[in-house]
Amino acid sequence: MKPNQAWRIGMKDMQILPAPRQRAHLRKPTWIIILVSLVSLFLICAYIYPPRNSAACYVFSTHGCNSDWIPPTPARELTDKEISSRVVISDILNTPLVISNNPKIAFLFLTPGALPFEKLWDKFFQGHEGKFSIYVHASKDRPVHFSRYFYNREIRSEKVVWGKISMVDAERRLLANALKDPDNQQFVLLSDSCIPLRNFDYVYNYLMYTNVSFIDCFEDPGPHGTGRYSEHMLPEVEKKDFRKGAQWFTMKRQHAVIVVADSLYYTKFHDYCKPNMEGGRNCYSDEHYLPTFFYFRCLIPLELQIGQLHMLIGPRESGTPNLTLPVISPTSS
Repeated sequence: MKPNQAWRIGMKDMQILPAPRQRAHLRKPTWIIILVSLVSLFLICAYIYPPRNSAACYVFSTHGCNSDWIPPTPARELTDKEISSRVVISDILNTPLVISNNPKIAFLFLTPGALPFEKLWDKFFQGHEGKFSIYVHASKDRPVHFSRYFYNREIRSEKVVWGKISMVDAERRLLANALKDPDNQQFVLLSDSCIPLRNFDYVYNYLMYTNVSFIDCFEDPGPHGTGRYSEHMLPEVEKKDFRKGAQWFTMKRQHAVIVVADSLYYTKFHDYCKPNMEGGRNCYSDEHYLPTFFYFRCLIPLELQIGQLHMLIGPRESGTPNLTLPVISPTSS
């Protein structure tokens, strides 16, 4: 019996011991297949969705580098003057508005002398005393006024030469004088050829119930637009940000303040945007300074309407959009 039992035990051992060796042999190919599948899946994903990195994309997929992705241009480091300017402008725009109990519109007349439509403006203002202020910049002759609303409303004026920075100086001078009255909330720049097309109540309500400014601004890639740009304006003013527009505007108080406070960008246009520049080019500051300043400062999200000035005032130029709701319009003198 003992030999027989020994044989059975041996047979059991022969049946039990080989089983683990067979399972280990079957497990190894399974892991290899899984590993190869994962690596293949990773490579496919890297090809279809290339990594957004200029170094890694060449490692995993040249297709991703050459087609749908361009490495971002590193941001230019700001100059000390740019940082100071942005801090000042940001602080002004983020300062809570002082609510006026008697909000007024400041009408800023930029004229060489007499106002040919003063009598028409007199009828426009009649019966609305206390809702408006008038400021006159007469660059050549002191005008003789027929309307009591214009009497003694001239500010200190200097000679203005068309196309030169003196035109911008006159605009800023008008704004500065009008800003001294805290009740002035909207500022409208007018020429001597402008006339009102709507009654005062319409104009007043239109401006007082809007929280935006209206600046004419568009990109002109031709010789009379970006062709006037000077590289001397770098690095603060780049060619891609150079804009053009009519000088006439209406501004809310905060935007008028930042125009008067600006020195950095004003200096660039004072020095490098003028008639008879190098190469026979002509640059006119009154057509470029404010459009470029507001466009460059990215004020569009901060309640600035670009390209809608002609709803209110100013001459129409070729290339500007056709707009409706005229309030004040120029006439031919």
